[in-house]
Amino acid sequence: MSSGPGRPTRGDYVAWRTVTTRWRDDDAYGHLNNATYYELFDTAVNAHLYEATGLDIRSLPQIGVVAETSCRYFRELGFPEPIETGLVVDKVGTSSVVYRIGLFQGDSDEAAAEGRFVHVYVDNTDPARRSTPIPAEIRAVVEPLLRTPS
Repeated sequence: MSSGPGRPTRGDYVAWRTVTTRWRDDDAYGHLNNATYYELFDTAVNAHLYEATGLDIRSLPQIGVVAETSCRYFRELGFPEPIETGLVVDKVGTSSVVYRIGLFQGDSDEAAAEGRFVHVYVDNTDPARRSTPIPAEIRAVVEPLLRTPS
């Protein structure tokens, strides 16, 4: 677990959603299993894209696939407390988007964890899944989330 400088706060994020933790999310040590953090990151990003575009993003000719993901842990999270996810975009390229997702529990202003999540857009009709420019519908909803990382 980390602490001190560089620990993100609620003010670092733009879009928010609350997710419910489940009994099965905790591991034998009584805190959220590491794999669950990555599920929460994936849900935060893709739920935002679904809601903001109003589209079934799986049916677009270009889809975002995860090319990179990581997590910094600051404090334990666990069932039964709900988790608030904060979302921000650090970079929008020609074919990729770099997201940061903060996980918060309770009234804490400091993130319990922060994820980095990189989508690379590929041609969903091409079996080789070659990279392709970000669809205009996606670009229109990720650019407003763009912030420069501190």
